[in-house]
Amino acid sequence: MTADAQSQSSVTIGGEESGVHPKTAYRALAVTGTATITVLCFLLVNTPLIRAVLDRDLSPTSGPSEQSVASAEPLLALGVVVAVAVAGMAPLCKPKSRRVLETVRTTLRSLALVGLVLGTIGYVGFAVRLPPKTLALSIGFLALSLSLWFVGLQRFLRNRTEGTLIVGTDPSQIEAAMRATTKPVVGYTYTSVRSGEDGRTNRISTDGGVERSVPELANFDRLSDRAALEEILAQSTVGTVIPALPRADRNEFFGVLEACHRHNVEVETLAEHDRSVLVEDERAGTDARSNLVGIDLQPWGFRSRVGKRLFDLCFAGLGLLCALPVMVVVAAAVKLDSPGPVFYTQERTTQFGDTFQVYKFRSMLPESESATPGQPRDRITRVGWVLRKTHLDELPQLWAILTGRMSVVGPRAAWTEEERLLEEEVRTWKKRWFVKPGLTGLAQVNDASSETPRTKLRYDLAYIETQSLWLDAKIVTRQVGRVLRDALSLLVSGVSKRIGRENGR
Repeated sequence: MTADAQSQSSVTIGGEESGVHPKTAYRALAVTGTATITVLCFLLVNTPLIRAVLDRDLSPTSGPSEQSVASAEPLLALGVVVAVAVAGMAPLCKPKSRRVLETVRTTLRSLALVGLVLGTIGYVGFAVRLPPKTLALSIGFLALSLSLWFVGLQRFLRNRTEGTLIVGTDPSQIEAAMRATTKPVVGYTYTSVRSGEDGRTNRISTDGGVERSVPELANFDRLSDRAALEEILAQSTVGTVIPALPRADRNEFFGVLEACHRHNVEVETLAEHDRSVLVEDERAGTDARSNLVGIDLQPWGFRSRVGKRLFDLCFAGLGLLCALPVMVVVAAAVKLDSPGPVFYTQERTTQFGDTFQVYKFRSMLPESESATPGQPRDRITRVGWVLRKTHLDELPQLWAILTGRMSVVGPRAAWTEEERLLEEEVRTWKKRWFVKPGLTGLAQVNDASSETPRTKLRYDLAYIETQSLWLDAKIVTRQVGRVLRDALSLLVSGVSKRIGRENGR
């Protein structure tokens, strides 16, 4: 490694840092730059010269020339245009390494949405109305200027977020990761010992075989402590983390992924773990010599996540409001039917292997559940049988959706004890951990359960790849239909049995 390369890979970790963090600066420049360019474009299309050119194309019978911007309040109109533009460009405001073509493609796709929204606003007559030619010209100016702006910001980010941090427990795997990466390595640390207990934790290997001290790492006690790792990522300019760990386990491996996700740090891992992670298609296999794959920590875009969260809030809020009287009756029935608590809690897996407590109405006698999928459960209570048939035992999970631990639609959250068995049977099971779990999902409406884990996983991964609000709405509609059919079937069955008993008398 040359002296220049070494100087470029020297990244402050944990020491005193002057200036603004590059990712913070990127976000600020992305938002302010988009707003400024939009304002300049707005003013440009309203200059006398541009308006004269546009007026020249109007037919003689069209009457007086139409203003480029029709609005009772020009400042309000400008504010609306800027707000729509900034919101539309939100996906590019996230500090993430992108190729030039990907940046331009995302810019054009976002501006198409901006144009559609502004056209709709003008059509309904709210605040601002841009004539079609003016709107098309504005989008054209923005496409050119914002593409150049975000390509420049990508270069700014790459120049200031250099270097790779390797996290591992085994020296040979750490060395393998160092050899595999083509990026400058700024340091490594062991997750199993405290920094300073082993001198190797504060040194790195260069590609020339020379070890160089990185004393800044000594400021942190232990990288396996999630808080310490997050502090390093927050205060450093590390651009990539490689978890060189022997297993893609829940605590160490996915704990590192969760921390990197929160701090918008890219993650690559050794190819031996590719069956446990979602791989970024554009980066996977780009360098056959690297033996590294890029991990897709966020498979859904910004607008998809916002739309999905709004859908979750509306569904859970209205659901809890409407179901409250039913939940009171169910709680009383559970308490009167059998001894034990009203609610049953169960530890389940959420995003990045984290766990949370799911609350359900108790449908079984205490201590009667087994982790083995499909095992007979002969201790279901009378009320519990009705609750399961009508899915009313799931109603308390609406609270988990409201608080953001779950989503309405997604891979069904698995019980942690059951999941250990499923992981042994299906090695790719952990690919489900990259999105929030759901109350229902594509697998559920297609009758795929934990008894057929491979089929269930196939549906879950298909949903992750194709998620949209339209797909969520279709899945919810199908699930509601199934619930109503099950409830009706239970009612008909009960009536038939009662009639049979009456006739038997």
